[in-house]
Formats: sequence, structure tokens, C-alpha cells
Amino acid sequence: MITRIFLVIMLLAAQGTAAQDVARVVYLGIADDPHYEPRPVYTGLSLRDRTRPLDGARVAMRESRILGRVLGVEFALEEMLVAPGEAAEAARVAFAEGALGILLDLPADELAAIVVPQAAGLAINIRDRDDRWRGADCKPGLLHTVPSTAMLADALAQHLRARGWERILLLSGDHAADAGEADAVRRAAGKFGLTLAADRAFQLTNDPRRRDLSNIALLTGDARYDVIWLVDNDGEFGRYLPFATYLPRPVVGAEGLRPLAWHWTFERYGAPQLNQRFRRIADRDMTSEDWAAWAAVRALVEGVQRVGSADPARVAAFVRSDEMALDLYKGTAGSFRDWNGQLRQPLLLATHNAVIARAPIDGFEHRIDTLDTLGVDAPETACDQ
Repeated sequence: MITRIFLVIMLLAAQGTAAQDVARVVYLGIADDPHYEPRPVYTGLSLRDRTRPLDGARVAMRESRILGRVLGVEFALEEMLVAPGEAAEAARVAFAEGALGILLDLPADELAAIVVPQAAGLAINIRDRDDRWRGADCKPGLLHTVPSTAMLADALAQHLRARGWERILLLSGDHAADAGEADAVRRAAGKFGLTLAADRAFQLTNDPRRRDLSNIALLTGDARYDVIWLVDNDGEFGRYLPFATYLPRPVVGAEGLRPLAWHWTFERYGAPQLNQRFRRIADRDMTSEDWAAWAAVRALVEGVQRVGSADPARVAAFVRSDEMALDLYKGTAGSFRDWNGQLRQPLLLATHNAVIARAPIDGFEHRIDTLDTLGVDAPETACDQ
């Protein structure tokens, strides 16, 4: 037994000395995170199960193996799950030990505590879409590969405008994330010249005195609109909305046509090959969250390749620079906005089994970069990093 252990140690040591450099990427999450617990409704159905996006990072790591051998760099992924309240300290230690980057899969309170030291690697948010992290609560050194709520709303608003569906009935729920998403819809409607024909809140209730807040016919009646935009992070109300509305109108947003970072049916720009590689490793379809983790690792690998070093500070400087051009497998190269750290990227508008359009939609232009028609632009930003 001692001999076998000694041989394993010697082999690992040999592998370590064969590489000139080690590029260490840390996935940081919370153990027993409620975000990943099943959320059954009263009948026992779990409508929106979530899976940690580690498989996306693993796929990107596998893709980097040949490049690593060419560069003389060993890319290593460390998966770290910590107790609640310990994420900030874990990140501090990881940066102090020379981590190239940290993938942050954290709830809002843990994300708020993260501090990125100067001359350190990068912290990349792969989970939280809330605009606050790209606005008033932005942080120096914090990047985002997951698209913001504003970007997702803008993508859908562009499509509605292009289709001529300009009068919107907005229905929003009382989930913690619904208020922010409804605000993003209102902002996108104003930005792209859409009209809010009605703006209504719904509640899941059996109280007959409040049936107007849960009755689909009542909620969708007494208004003239082209489309219903649903904001429903719980999903229990929304699954009954299509084909049950007072007027025969399409549903978009949380049901029907949805804005996404990624979809398993995307058939262009190398996406089928990426989806196949992901399925071989994970035995499931790639989600937007998986894609965000994949893109974060890809950005770090691209930085190492371009600067010819695994030095965290040099890689971080390149990744944040105008020279960054990351192949996102979505037809347009991505880079990080210097005013809020958000990854520029096309977004997909998809049903449950097909991609219908890719945003930015043709005809929507920007004075510098068309991708900046999605989300908060530099003149509008509240980020002062």
C-alpha cells in the first residue's frame, strides 16, 4: 500500500514538473445551497429543478488540454463548496494562493461580500442576472458571463418590435426576482418604442375575494394587446397561461418564447458540436447556466493563450481589455464591457425545443458595437468602478 501511494505521488509530481506553469481555476459555491434544492409545488411536481453548472466548466477544461500541452501550461479546475458565510474568506485565500480566476456560483448575500484584490486574478459571476451587480453594486475585478436581466429583456423587446407586436400586456408575480425583471421589461419597452397596454400583478391564491389576481381570463381581459409578457420565476402560474388567455395572443418571457444565453437546439456557429461534447460528459442538455460557466473558463484560457503566461494579473488585464475577442459559439465574438464587467454576447430567443431568433435583431444598430444594444450602455450605467 505504501509503495503504491509513493508511486502515485511520484507520478503526480512528475506531471507537475512537466508543465511550466499551472493555471488554477476555482469554482466557488455554497454547500447545500437552497438554490439547487427541488422546489415542488403542492401536488409534488418540481417545475424548475436546477443543476450546478460545474459540467460547463469541466467541458471547457477538457477543451483546453491540447492547448495546455502546446503552451506548457497545466489547466486545473478546483471545485470548492463552503458553508454559508464563508465564501468571501475562501475567495480571499484562493486569490492569495494565485488562482487565475474564481467562478462565483453564489447567492446575493455571499456575492456582495466578495472582494477582488488589486493585481489578482478575476472573479466571474456565472449565476446572478440581477442588474444591481452591473450597476450601483458593481465591484472592481468582478466580471459576468451570465447575461443581465436588462440584456434578456432588451433581446425579447427587439424581437417584438421587429415582429410588430408593439402592445404588451405585462403580467408579473411576487417572487423575489419578479420585481426586478418587471422593471427591466418596462425599461426595455420604453427603449424600443413598445407600449404597455396594461401592467398587472398576479398571485397564486385560493381566496375568492382576490380571484381577480389569479384568474387568467380576468387578468388577460379588458385590454387591447398584441402579446403577453410573463414574469414568473416560480413557474406555477405561468404554466397554465398559454392557450388560456382571454384573447388569442402569444405568450413570451417566462413561458413560450424565452430569452436565453444558450439552448440545446441551437444549430449554427459550432453550437451542435459544443452541445454534443457537453452531453458526452454530463449526460444531459446544456443550459444557459452551464454555458456561462463554460464561457468563464474559456475567457481565462483565452487570456493565458494570448499573453503566453498563467500570471493572474497579466491574464486579468488582457481579458478586460479591448483586445479580447472570445469565440462564444453564437456567431459573434464576445468581450467584457469596461464600464460594468458584463460579457457582450448574442442572446437566443427560443421555445422549449427550437431557437426562433438570435439577438441583436437585424436593424438595431449601435454607434460602436451592435451587441451593446442589449443591456445598459455606458452613458446609462450607474457603475462607478
